[in-house]
Amino acid sequence: MKWKFAKYALLVVAFGLAINTVDAQTRKKTTRKATTTKKKATTQKTQANVSDANLGAQKQDTLIVTAPKPDPIKMDTIRKSLRNDNAIEKNLVKDRTPLSYEHIREDDAIYREKVWREIDIREKVNLPFRYSADEDNGNQRFIAILLNAIKSGEVTAFDASIDDRFTTPMTLDQIGAKLAGGCDTIMVPDPEKDPDLSKGIMKQSVVCEEFNMDDVTKFRIKEEWVFDKESSRMYVRILGIAPVKTYFDKITGRELGSSPIFWIYYPDMRPALAKFEVYNGKNFGARMSWEELFESRFFGSYVIKSTLDNPYDLYLKSYVKDDILRLLEGENIKDKIFNYEQDLWQY
Repeated sequence: MKWKFAKYALLVVAFGLAINTVDAQTRKKTTRKATTTKKKATTQKTQANVSDANLGAQKQDTLIVTAPKPDPIKMDTIRKSLRNDNAIEKNLVKDRTPLSYEHIREDDAIYREKVWREIDIREKVNLPFRYSADEDNGNQRFIAILLNAIKSGEVTAFDASIDDRFTTPMTLDQIGAKLAGGCDTIMVPDPEKDPDLSKGIMKQSVVCEEFNMDDVTKFRIKEEWVFDKESSRMYVRILGIAPVKTYFDKITGRELGSSPIFWIYYPDMRPALAKFEVYNGKNFGARMSWEELFESRFFGSYVIKSTLDNPYDLYLKSYVKDDILRLLEGENIKDKIFNYEQDLWQY
C-alpha cells in the first residue's frame, strides 16, 4: 500500500517538473521575440533617421543657388508703362499681321535674278533705322528689334561667315562674341603692391569690349527679282537681312573693313516686324510697320553684288576698285533688271 502511494507521489512530482520546464521555455521564447522586435524597431527608426537626413541633404543640395549665366547679348531691360503713355488707345499694332505673298508658279517665273544690297543708316532717308527711343516693346533701333527677336526665339540667326544661304544656325554666345568682339590682356598699375604708384609695378588685366548698338551702321539685304508671266509683273522678294559690323584700327581709327554678323531669314521675321512701327519725324501718328517699310521699298540702298553677268560670284568691290564707278555699276545692274520688264511691252 505504501509502495503504491509512493509511486503516485513520484508521478505527480514528475508531471509538475515537466509543466514548469515547458512554462520556462515559453517565457524564454517570448522574451527573445520581444527583444528581437525591439531591435528591429530600433533599426527601422535608425534607418528612417538616416533616410530623413539624406533627404534633407538632397533638399539642401537642390536649393543651392548657382551664379546666373551672363547674358551674351547685353541689352536694356524692356520696361512697360504702367499707365497709358499715349493720348489714344493703341491696339492696331498688337493685332497687325503681314499679308501673305502671292503664289508664283515655277513655270511662270521666266526671269529671276538675285541682288545683294547694303543700307547705310547714316543716310538721311534711312535715319528711322537709328531711332533710339524706348517704347513698351523695347528699344526701337532696328538692330535691337532683330536681337530681341533672336533672344525670344521667334527667329533663327544663321552664321554669315560660312554662307548666306541660311545653312548654319548660331547660338547666342556666338552672336555675342561677334557683336562685342574679343578680350585683350593689358598691363595696368597694381595699387595693392604699389599704393602711391611710384614704383611702377604693373599687373595683367583682361579687358573685354562691350557691344554698342550705334556701331552697326549698315544692313545687308538679299533679295530676288522674279518676273511672273501669268500676271505680267515683276516681283521682288526679300530673302534675308544681315547687320554689318565695321571694324576699325584701335590705334589709328582707320576703317579696316566690314562684314555681316549673322543672317535672318526675312519671311520668318515678317510677323515680328509687323509689331514694330517705323519712326516718322513729320507725323508721329502716320507710322507704318517695319514690314510695310520693306515691302514698300521705303529705304535707300546700293547694289554690292548680283547674279547678273557674274559667273565667278564676285562682289562689285572685287573687280571695281573705284567707289564712284562701283556705285555706277550698281545703278547699271538696276537698269538692266528694270529694262527687262519694260522691253516686254509694245506701244
